[in-house]
Amino acid sequence: MKHRTVLLAALTLTLGAAAVATAQGTLKKGITIAFLPKQVNNPYFTTAWKGGQAAIKEIAGVGKQVGPSDAGASSQVSYINTLLAQRQNAIVVSASDTNALVPYLKRAMQQGVKVVTYDSDVAVGGRHVFVSQASADTIARDQVKILAKQIGSKGEIAILSATPNATNQNAWIKVMQEELQKPQYKDMKLVKIAYGNDDDQKSFTEMQGMMQAYPNLKGVISPTTVGISAAARYLSGSPYKGKVALTGLGTPNQMRAFVKNGTVQGFALWNPEELGYLASYAAAALVSGQITGKEGEKFSAGKLGQRTIGKDGVVILGPLTVFDKANIDKFNF
Repeated sequence: MKHRTVLLAALTLTLGAAAVATAQGTLKKGITIAFLPKQVNNPYFTTAWKGGQAAIKEIAGVGKQVGPSDAGASSQVSYINTLLAQRQNAIVVSASDTNALVPYLKRAMQQGVKVVTYDSDVAVGGRHVFVSQASADTIARDQVKILAKQIGSKGEIAILSATPNATNQNAWIKVMQEELQKPQYKDMKLVKIAYGNDDDQKSFTEMQGMMQAYPNLKGVISPTTVGISAAARYLSGSPYKGKVALTGLGTPNQMRAFVKNGTVQGFALWNPEELGYLASYAAAALVSGQITGKEGEKFSAGKLGQRTIGKDGVVILGPLTVFDKANIDKFNF
């Protein structure tokens, strides 16, 4: 088990009560918040945890991140049980499966633990609040729009996803398929949806396999940071470099070299550090009794300002940022 514990309360004593006061009142001090990502060895989640830690420090809490090295839902169950036994005040989880974790998270909630999902949600009954990167519609439609621009809205395209059961991936893919039915995309044909299981080597192999199976492929969307970097690595060393467009969701630090060497024109993402930051504040607001997860409730999220809970307990972080040669050096995550 990869396990990192961060004791932050002592470091923030000088901040005092004013540092944790919000528009709705003062957050409790000493709140224990545990992050459980899909994978602990994924740079995306490392960045999100960095933001989570920053927020926990601001609220004088105690935080840690634990999780599996693979992206399987069954691997997350044992961590939930352990966190429950440790009596954590809040669990912040990115789910590898929509339904598999729900019974365990419901048990946690019945015992008073506040559950926040971030990045990838579970079924609504399995958590109090979901902190979403952006709306599924925005994420999916923007990726189709970016690829269409790169290939002139014409040609065979494919999707290289994460795991077949990933909630967020499937929601985005569904919207992409609907979007591709619009008249402006009539000359774009989706020929394959492949799954790299958020494993670097498998994603690389899947990208290689797609090029062999579909030699006329014009573009690929990979809405996963592991998938897009593996696909870019394959393309950059292949005859398809600069000929097959690749976009999706990645981090600037992962993709910088591929943008600069011409393999990738542009890709998108929200700020994962801010996603983790917002998730920590949502967890603290729940534990402090400021919110319950109902639509219309508001809470203060530090530097991100006041946030409002939407339908089904969803809190939106914000719109996507598109990274390309012109702006990628302005970002470092």
